[in-house]
Amino acid sequence: MPALLTMRQELVTDGSLVEKNDHLVFSRDVEFSSPSAAASIIHGGNANGFLAWRDANGTTLGDIEKDD
Repeated sequence: MPALLTMRQELVTDGSLVEKNDHLVFSRDVEFSSPSAAASIIHGGNANGFLAWRDANGTTLGDIEKDD
């Protein structure tokens, strides 16, 4: 967990993550090893990226991948 928080802080410091409307959002593309790794950075702890990431319609990444 401390490694996640360290990486999160590094992304904030370098401007990759910015606060917008009380949420952290990516200001540029950042590559992660998995959707869950990216979601964990945003969440600040363990997260399932296939459930956490949603499109503008609210469809989860997991559901989008099932349809492919």
